[in-house]
Amino acid sequence: MIERLERVPLREVWKHEALDFSRWLEENIDVLNEILDLNLASADREQAAGTFSVDLVAEDESGNPVVIENQLDKSDHNHLGKLITYLTAIGSKVAIWIVSDPRPEHVKAIAWLNESSGAVFYLLKVEAVRIGESAPAPLLTLITGPSEESRQVGETKKELAERYVIRHRFWTELLARAKEKTSLFAAISPGKENWIGTGAGMYGLGFNFVIRKHDVHVELYIDRGKGAEEENERIFDQLGYSEKEIEKDYGDSLSFERLKGRRACRIAKRLSLGGYRDEDRWPEIQEAMIDAMVRLEKALKPRIRRLKQTSPKSGES
Repeated sequence: MIERLERVPLREVWKHEALDFSRWLEENIDVLNEILDLNLASADREQAAGTFSVDLVAEDESGNPVVIENQLDKSDHNHLGKLITYLTAIGSKVAIWIVSDPRPEHVKAIAWLNESSGAVFYLLKVEAVRIGESAPAPLLTLITGPSEESRQVGETKKELAERYVIRHRFWTELLARAKEKTSLFAAISPGKENWIGTGAGMYGLGFNFVIRKHDVHVELYIDRGKGAEEENERIFDQLGYSEKEIEKDYGDSLSFERLKGRRACRIAKRLSLGGYRDEDRWPEIQEAMIDAMVRLEKALKPRIRRLKQTSPKSGES
């Protein structure tokens, strides 16, 4: 039997915009990543913007703030004004406006802002649906967003170029320091992205250094490619069985992250010493990252070798 898709009144699912919907979105920020092809994380509710309070502020993959304004009603001028105010107050370049009923004039306004400003704006429609007697599920639809013709392209390129230069300098210094303590990254050249990695000795597994504006981490990243979600989780679980022993060998706690809703898994050590924007602390940050990577490799490499012996796809990465 084929059931019908039914729409559910939003207030039956989320009774209160700030207490219910914003909290749900904070805990499920990946739904925006899937729709907008972004990589948002670290969403926090009710962030101060001068004398105002932003519904949600997340971070993109480079650590830049992203403003999210929620409205479980028809779009209005008041919320559009708030969105622009919040954007300028916290120095963000990306804004996401989620509404239940986008008015045509506001669709046009967002399109114009994308063409005329140095920021990026997304307007999404939120609905709640169910099939038969199932629990309600969110349905978010992108109404309008940035286009290739938007005038912000030039500013974005300028900003990215600056960020790339800074990160390239950071990686150059880190790799030079790393050679004194480990050969793991000896063949790796500095790049411009927010991570650099090397193979962990097994197909689909890599040791990565990762840096954002004000935080860093080292990780074993497990990703055997498209369609390998189950294989990734199997490897992750096999390593997870030894979590306590791995942490004992590492000498500290680690973050075992299944990354539900995404293809990959990771085992990471997060460090809060600073990031690429904290240049006065680079030597300290780099030494801590190298030390963490040496310890992570030491704790995981023997177990990866054992995994490799039993894996049907055990080619070198």
